[in-house]
Amino acid sequence: MRPHFLFSLTATAALVFSLAGCSDEPAPVAEAPRQPPGIVKPEGALQQSLKVAPVSASPFSEVLRVAGRIDFDEQRVARIGASVTGRVTDLYGILGQEVKAGQVLARLHSSELGAAQMAFLKAEAQTELQARNAERARQLFAADVIGRGELQRRESELAISSAEMRAYRDQLRVLGMSAGAVAQLAKSGSIDSYSPVFSSISGTVVERNVAQGQVVQPADALYTVADLSRVWVIAEVPEQQAALVAEGQSVDIEVPSLGNGAGLKQITGKLIYVGRTVNPQSRTVLVRTELENREGRLKPAMLASMLIASAPTEQLVIPESAIVRDGNDELVYVEQAGGLYRLAKVRLGAESDGMRVVQSGVKAGDRIVVQGAFHLDNERKRLEQG
Repeated sequence: MRPHFLFSLTATAALVFSLAGCSDEPAPVAEAPRQPPGIVKPEGALQQSLKVAPVSASPFSEVLRVAGRIDFDEQRVARIGASVTGRVTDLYGILGQEVKAGQVLARLHSSELGAAQMAFLKAEAQTELQARNAERARQLFAADVIGRGELQRRESELAISSAEMRAYRDQLRVLGMSAGAVAQLAKSGSIDSYSPVFSSISGTVVERNVAQGQVVQPADALYTVADLSRVWVIAEVPEQQAALVAEGQSVDIEVPSLGNGAGLKQITGKLIYVGRTVNPQSRTVLVRTELENREGRLKPAMLASMLIASAPTEQLVIPESAIVRDGNDELVYVEQAGGLYRLAKVRLGAESDGMRVVQSGVKAGDRIVVQGAFHLDNERKRLEQG
């Protein structure tokens, strides 16, 4: 009986070992060590795709963006009125019309002009009479018919009449008559009390403030004509940033209404004026540039933005591509030994041409990820959540 028992025990043990050898459970694998929060070690293709560069200082110009508008060049604007008091009889200039210098915009009837012409004709006739009397007096004096006192009286009367005639001629010039028109009046003796209103410059009629039959005064502006071949861009710079701007600086102008396809969305100009005073209501300083506008695309009252670059100074900067954001925080990845990257919170300043000024968080010489930071940040979040 004993040999059979030993054989059975041996067979049972062999079966147990055989079943154990057929188990499907894999052998335990050691897990990769977890990195501290904010530290990531990328592997494979991600590691190869990262580009790292040192933080360094370089010349940096802060770009100030201020809201502005297109405006008339005030040196190319004429506000045109009547030279005499009168009633408007004809209107020729219409809003938006292109006019030439000397073109008639309106005509009015003026009793004031008629009275001045009559006074001039009377003064001219009186002068001619006094001139004949003085000549006759000189002849009589030469013949010893009259004394020197009588001759002097006649010559004095001629001088007074001549002065009056010149005064009336000057008055007609003030009332809008040209020298040729005054000469024609003296020649014909025919009074014309109609006064034309001329455009003093070539340009576009941008305002018309008169109606037919209206009585107007010399102080009234009937038309405004503007030469729009050159326009101004006006902007208001905040008082705190006024020190960044100076006459002669190059500026870029953006005009949103022109659109991308117009080819004029951003135009380069120069500051021709920086205000010497601060507006007490808005606490801003007026700045101005001028632009060529021969094609007429820039129209007064269009909204515009003025981008003003300050003088460059050496500052610590990093590229925008290096920055990742978490809520309101701006972060970069700093390279560490052993293929590790550390997340660092940075405080950044102004931006220009894709670069940001570093105020704190990294120092010169720190090597940061400048390409692939977004994908590296996603990998860090995945590992920390896993």
